[in-house]
Amino acid sequence: GIEFIDSYVFNKVEHIRFNSTVGRYVGYTEHGVKNAEAWNSDAGLLGQEQGELESYCKHNADIYYSAILDKT
Repeated sequence: GIEFIDSYVFNKVEHIRFNSTVGRYVGYTEHGVKNAEAWNSDAGLLGQEQGELESYCKHNADIYYSAILDKT
């Protein structure tokens, strides 16, 4: 399957990440944990991230795999 990860990094430190397999945000710093809690309560924001998996990742994966199959 395809996994979409959206990381938020500041000063080379990852503070928060959306992972499509988990379906929610995970915080890695104190600030990130607070934001993850707030962002996870926003159904619209979660839906937007899941939409990226459908519209961007799966669309481009189909193009990528088609290109590989055409060459074989």
